[in-house]
Amino acid sequence: MATKYIFITGGVVSSLGKGLAAASIGRLMEARGFSVTLQKLDPYLNVDPGTMSPFQHGEVYVTEDGVESDLDLGHYERFTSTVCTRDNNFTSGKIYESVISKERRGDYLGGTVQVIPHVTDEIKSAIRKISKGHDIQIVEIGGTVGDIESLPFLEAIRQFRLESGRNDAVFVHLTLVPYIGAAGELKTKPTQHSVRDLRAIGIQPDILMCRTDRFIPKEIKKKIALFCNVPEEAVITAKDVETIYEVPLVLAKEGLDAILLKLLDLPYRDKNMDDWVQMVEKARHPKDGEVIVGIVGKYVTYEDSYKSLNEALTHGGIANDTRVKLRWIEADNLGGDGALEEAIGPCHGILVPGGFGIRGVAGMLEAIRHARERRIPFFGICLGLQCAVIEFARNVCGLKEADSAEFTPATPHPVIYKLRELEGVEELGGNMRLGKWPCILEAGSFAYQAYGRSEISERHRHRYEVNRAYLEDMTRRGLRVSGQTPDRRFVEIVEIPEHPYFLSCQFHPEFKSKPMLPHPLFRSFIGACKRYRQTQR
Repeated sequence: MATKYIFITGGVVSSLGKGLAAASIGRLMEARGFSVTLQKLDPYLNVDPGTMSPFQHGEVYVTEDGVESDLDLGHYERFTSTVCTRDNNFTSGKIYESVISKERRGDYLGGTVQVIPHVTDEIKSAIRKISKGHDIQIVEIGGTVGDIESLPFLEAIRQFRLESGRNDAVFVHLTLVPYIGAAGELKTKPTQHSVRDLRAIGIQPDILMCRTDRFIPKEIKKKIALFCNVPEEAVITAKDVETIYEVPLVLAKEGLDAILLKLLDLPYRDKNMDDWVQMVEKARHPKDGEVIVGIVGKYVTYEDSYKSLNEALTHGGIANDTRVKLRWIEADNLGGDGALEEAIGPCHGILVPGGFGIRGVAGMLEAIRHARERRIPFFGICLGLQCAVIEFARNVCGLKEADSAEFTPATPHPVIYKLRELEGVEELGGNMRLGKWPCILEAGSFAYQAYGRSEISERHRHRYEVNRAYLEDMTRRGLRVSGQTPDRRFVEIVEIPEHPYFLSCQFHPEFKSKPMLPHPLFRSFIGACKRYRQTQR
């Protein structure tokens, strides 16, 4: 069967949830027995989001093959069986970089290089690059209709539909139907205007997903259908939900997957969502109370910076049948008298996530010391591991000036230093230890107990590593290296065995956690938080 395509566009405002819509459609199509892949096309000129500020772009998601990509790829992997690669995310920068490289090589035979056809052809080529072997490919177009930078992508998918045929590609448009409290009404004009703009560039949506805080009444759906030139049954309520994992269930209730089967001329297959329904029920109604996890970070004012982390903690809660309440703690604010105790006091566990730069590190070190000394469950990730090693070196080993060469280049005790292969490399883009790397676990460790096996692989994103020259002293004083690469070059996991639960890893386990398959380290960390909660009663 030739691959079918579902193109998802957005209108009115950004952040309506195109990524979740794409992931949810993928979930529904897999539940019907079709193989699915998903792709994100971003209009910005950065080649990838690797050098972009977390405050502006949110999380940088890392694929198995070591590419820094858009955070929506995380939704794709969490909701479906898709394993994303470098070809699942293309930006304008990546597209133009390829076109210019071809022009420099003379591939265009001296012709004038233009947006149409050269850029649009490159976009269509990028779309087809991952199609082989999949029944359905879902392609999300970043930005909103009306953005200048989105136009080449919209023109490319208009051409793609024309070339593929009406039954091989459909357009799904996500838009906003706001409820105006003062008037007591749902308003359809934003949706009408968005569709008008889309039609003006030659794209007639087949399905409208209307983001709103309530189910849309039949008469409103009828009005939208009339003015936007779509069948009434193709006006779908994309309702706000308690947990994002409810989205596929709401869309299924609206009949979205059945409409897609019809439009794409796909064979009817029964849908099996029983396991997903059970997972959502556990997420919404846990039987074993609540644990509070304090996240001590430097981007906590913008939670999208930790999107995968948030979800992985939720998955850990699902695995333990408990609700996880996140307490966001700005590391910069832990310096004053009593600030640390006040911020961390209610927590049943402390987590220090990844990040770059020295800002907030002092607060992270104090939070780690507090967790170590008070025997509170602690989980460090990437920068969290590096800070845990620095804190141990300073306060247990007596190396008061121990530090990372990233923060203090002239430190006499660089317990964390730059990756040896990056010495002298100053460019930031893509120059890190990225993607999947193997790790060997030590029997009897927290990590081994969590994974239940001795060999694992996890995704990385870091420029600095543990300096093994200091390990003999630290291990003699109680630090345990429980995970390292097979060649024993890189330290991957450190623990304190005498602590109820103190584990830090250099990799990012959050990138591989799914609601149906919670990551072992998040499952074990939340389990430790539950045990600590019992001692506080």
